[in-house]
Amino acid sequence: MKKYYFTLLLSFSITFGFSQEAKKDYTDAFKLVEVWLEAQKDFDDIPGLTAIVVEDQKVLWSGAFGLANVEKNIKAEASTLCSICSISKLFTSVAIMKLYDEGKLRLDDNVSDLLPAYNLQQKYPESGPITIRSLLTHSSGLPREADYPYWTGPDFPFPTTAQIDSKLSEQETLYPASTYFQYSNLGLTLLGEIVEELSGVSYDEYVEEHILKPLGLSDTRTELPEQLYGNELAIGYSALTRSGTREKVNFFQANGIKPAAGFSSNVENLGKFASWQFRLRDTTSIEILKPSTLKYMHNVHWIDPNWKTTRGLGFGIYKGEKGTVWVGHSGSCPGYETTLQIDLKSKRAYSVMINANGVNPIKYARGINEIINKVKLPTKEAAAEDVVNKKNLQEFVGYYSPMPWRSEEYISTWGDKLVMLPLPADNPSKAMILFKHIEGDTFRRIRDNEELGETLVFERDQNGKIIQFERHGNYSRRLER
Repeated sequence: MKKYYFTLLLSFSITFGFSQEAKKDYTDAFKLVEVWLEAQKDFDDIPGLTAIVVEDQKVLWSGAFGLANVEKNIKAEASTLCSICSISKLFTSVAIMKLYDEGKLRLDDNVSDLLPAYNLQQKYPESGPITIRSLLTHSSGLPREADYPYWTGPDFPFPTTAQIDSKLSEQETLYPASTYFQYSNLGLTLLGEIVEELSGVSYDEYVEEHILKPLGLSDTRTELPEQLYGNELAIGYSALTRSGTREKVNFFQANGIKPAAGFSSNVENLGKFASWQFRLRDTTSIEILKPSTLKYMHNVHWIDPNWKTTRGLGFGIYKGEKGTVWVGHSGSCPGYETTLQIDLKSKRAYSVMINANGVNPIKYARGINEIINKVKLPTKEAAAEDVVNKKNLQEFVGYYSPMPWRSEEYISTWGDKLVMLPLPADNPSKAMILFKHIEGDTFRRIRDNEELGETLVFERDQNGKIIQFERHGNYSRRLER
């Protein structure tokens, strides 16, 4: 009788608790994320990597892997600063749109009417005007860069604003305005000059007082803090050489190009910046911008003739799976690769920062997203089964070697199942394989249609310790790490 009452009470508790609010449990997913990122850091030979996941106003997870300073063996932290390079453009775009909200400019204003220094040659007499909107969408036809070789190492000679303006008359448009998408650091740099012209204060002061301070972004700056270089500010490293090494990249400042590429920040601050956008989209109150203005920025304002490139006002925009709309920006500067990707439907955002070139941070952001998207809401039956019957699967968790065919395989828990993730894996969600416990040390693969496939059988030594598993008649031996 006591057992009956206990079972009834347990069942009631589970049902009542489940009915109150079923929540996704990301514990196993983020464990797998950490294993995957740590492995990718090693296999891609990255010095350091930091990442964050925010959902609306909360941080779901953040992590850091590797080193911020290889020479001094200083570990990367989630708070580690990097150059965010072209993500700087988002802050410049917000500054411009604040002036728009205040009635100080219109999106279809001619740049030449707002900026006295602008005298760049229009090569195409039939061209329409170069406007604020066309600069924000990179459809102005302007050259990609100012007339200086500032992306050239080892010293990266970024020009001052005066130097940029002094050579505008020697440059000319590449295309008629509003013809093609042509990414332009020069265009966003000119928008920074317009912020100064219309606000009456320096670009740095305007961004600090009207964006960074109100949002509490104390670790975001319009420059790289040289006094923190090598400690809080990660040292940047080059792309891999043919010999498989990365060289230390010289410190730089973007100077007059800062509105397009000069900022520094960390994933924690970019997570806050994303949360502000979710917050503003859900309110009717002004917070730096009008809610309608941010939504307008997130709308598509330019579609390239190839129908593949879509741009908002400052933001890159693309469609994801199942009707999702993503907005964001990435950055690539000497020694650093960064990204901020925002899923407007799920209200989740991802930022990844890497202190090396020649790698794509979007790959890691998408990989994290794909892994956690595998998490499903628990059913009432599954919740009850977990409480009453869940087997402790931890003894099976670990790294296994299938050499020479693959580098590693990681076995982890996934609720009441096991998951296998081959390492490295550029597309981790597609590489994941789930296994259901059958009995003892035997599991079976769960196929996409939920039917069961081949067995996965773990084997033990004479002391009962897991030493390998057998699948398809072959063995992967456990690695000690």
